[in-house]
Amino acid sequence: MEIWPGRPYPLGATFDGSGTNFALFSEVADRVELCLFTDPEDGGDQLTETRVELTEVDAFVWHAYLPRVQPGQRYGYRVHGPWDPENGLRCNPSKLLLDPYAKATAGEIDWDESLFGYHFGEEDSRNDDDSAAHMTLGVVINPFFDWEGDRRLDIPFNESVIYEAHVKGLTQLHPEVPEDIRGTYAGLSHPAVTEHLQRLGVTAIELMPVHQFIQDSTLLEKGLRNYWGYNTLGFFAPHAEYAATGGDSGQLGQQVQEFKAMVKTMHAAGIEVILDVVYNHTAEGNHLGPTLSMRGIDNPAYYRLVEDDQRYYMDYTGTGNSLNVRHPHSLQLIMDSLRYWVTEMHVDGFRFDLASTLAREFYDVDRLATFFELVQQDPVVSQVKLIAEPWDVGPGGYQVGGFPPQWTEWNGKYRDTVRDFWRGEPSLGDFASRLSGSSDLYEQSGRRPFASINFVTAHDGFTLRDLVSYNEKHNEANGEDGNDGEDHNRSWNRGAEGPTDDPEILALRSRAQRNILATLLLSQGVPMLLHGDELGRTQGGNNNTYAQDSEIAWMHWDDVDQPLLDFTAALIKLRHDHPTFRRKRFFTGDSVRVPDGGEGDRLNDIVWLHLDGRPMEDDDWHGEGAAKGLGMYLNGRGIAGLDARGGTITDDHFLLYFNADGPATVTLPPEEFSAAWDVVVDTGGSADDDGTVQAGGSLEMASHSVLVLREHAEPEAEPDHSVAASVAATVAAATAAKRG
Repeated sequence: MEIWPGRPYPLGATFDGSGTNFALFSEVADRVELCLFTDPEDGGDQLTETRVELTEVDAFVWHAYLPRVQPGQRYGYRVHGPWDPENGLRCNPSKLLLDPYAKATAGEIDWDESLFGYHFGEEDSRNDDDSAAHMTLGVVINPFFDWEGDRRLDIPFNESVIYEAHVKGLTQLHPEVPEDIRGTYAGLSHPAVTEHLQRLGVTAIELMPVHQFIQDSTLLEKGLRNYWGYNTLGFFAPHAEYAATGGDSGQLGQQVQEFKAMVKTMHAAGIEVILDVVYNHTAEGNHLGPTLSMRGIDNPAYYRLVEDDQRYYMDYTGTGNSLNVRHPHSLQLIMDSLRYWVTEMHVDGFRFDLASTLAREFYDVDRLATFFELVQQDPVVSQVKLIAEPWDVGPGGYQVGGFPPQWTEWNGKYRDTVRDFWRGEPSLGDFASRLSGSSDLYEQSGRRPFASINFVTAHDGFTLRDLVSYNEKHNEANGEDGNDGEDHNRSWNRGAEGPTDDPEILALRSRAQRNILATLLLSQGVPMLLHGDELGRTQGGNNNTYAQDSEIAWMHWDDVDQPLLDFTAALIKLRHDHPTFRRKRFFTGDSVRVPDGGEGDRLNDIVWLHLDGRPMEDDDWHGEGAAKGLGMYLNGRGIAGLDARGGTITDDHFLLYFNADGPATVTLPPEEFSAAWDVVVDTGGSADDDGTVQAGGSLEMASHSVLVLREHAEPEAEPDHSVAASVAATVAAATAAKRG
């Protein structure tokens, strides 16, 4: 075989149109062999292995250029070096290793004993059985793709509505998606899916992990599978199982082309693609895990080891190991991966799983950690959407509000506060803070309201329908005797646990879902919907479907709550049409002239009200006498910021009322707020049909409901009322349908 010296950069396997350059970092290696695999000529099952020793080494990067190696070539590495587990060194050339920079993979590991560095039952032994026949292989890819002018959409954060989804779960049961592409990137690209997202009005789809991950042996033994995918093995490779192509040797590596085509299709539909990424740990697990990649390449460089006993791994993730963000090559791996997905795969941003782990440069979570510095100065990564899951399982790991200014965060406090409010345990002060953008968490660090990614449900926990239908988790199908999943769900079943035929309970549950959606979509910050919540999706009370690659977790498109879907779409349109609900800056409490340009009274940009019309006083927020209802006046002339052309942003005035108690009479504020108001949203269906109420007037508000009113405009000057009409119609239909 012809072998040229090649180059130490870029790392990984890089095809240039003629041949392929291979480069692998290992500081501890004595020798490195590149292993090329081809189909056997005799038609047998065992692949033919050809070993190529890499003799060129620059700055601990072993490299070579093979002029005849083309896309589709399967490969791996064998690293020769010290075997000294007590000092963190685990090199063993009998273990075939996946390139950490592999851009595609082929095959799955089968958990054979040869994949482990020790013999089962003998933890201190050394296992020299060859693992090649049982390993996932890297695949050389063709990097060329016709993007046809595609580029990132760069939708402003404050205009975004995020839809968290699972590649397989979203499409596996969709009747309009052809069976051969269901559960794949191609299925995600199907018009039936993109048109649904467009009708709904979301601006971004946040995909649960699509980096190559492996199936857990403990789950396979129970007949279950890793559904969520938080068990990454390759940070550059799209998960091969989600590709409709690439199932045979003639199409190896095509998952990359299919993923790119999906992104291009989403962009053409006006939808950004955000990836849920897991850089905090890998699938190799703790000291008893398999040797699949980085453990055998350079264990102390890639993993955080216990300093006084390097046989063991620091575990801030609950999965057995943590990436070593103190080492430059581990940090380089993360940054190279991020840049690759932006520049080559055209994704629009990332949600970082257990992001606090990446900030543990020493032991505590540090917002000045090197990882954040690298992101800050990177001209590519710094310009996309960066969303932190701001916690891990280590001490001091809960860091909501603690990330640097460039970052946004999953706001766990928003989730908990909103759930508590609508189950009748409100903290009005906290609820008001969450509605208005969580300035208590983000303003002091120089961030804006859109730093708060607001959510009430996500993949981890109940769906929206289950949140209002179950008091307890029902995880029997997971095979862990109910010991898995969160116990404190802040849920309320409205009088019956799970499915029921009681029309009153079903009506209450329908209203509860509308209440939560209205709260979420009309709060300041960036709303995130869990896929299927708009359809009334249930998981049967299972709040931890990580192992349910089954109909328990998949979307059921033949069981759609159409009124709820229409209501959700109308709310998103209301948000889109009115910048009042998506401010770029926090409320100041400053007065703004009303009416615009006139000599009338001045009102604050936000005013908090009792349901009876009185302004909230300091003592009204706390104590045993605190109410379970709240009104919020949003001054449309008080929207901070300028539009793209430098003009001042203004909007209609809005009144929002949230009632977590029994029926109430709402008294509207006096005329200086507005002479009259139009009812736009009434989740309880109690408002008058004409929908217009004079200043100081009153109207009845149903128990546990949301009421939204917009300042009334004269017919000749009034803009399109289609949004209000749509919301009112869908609420009426939903109320009549009494769907659960």
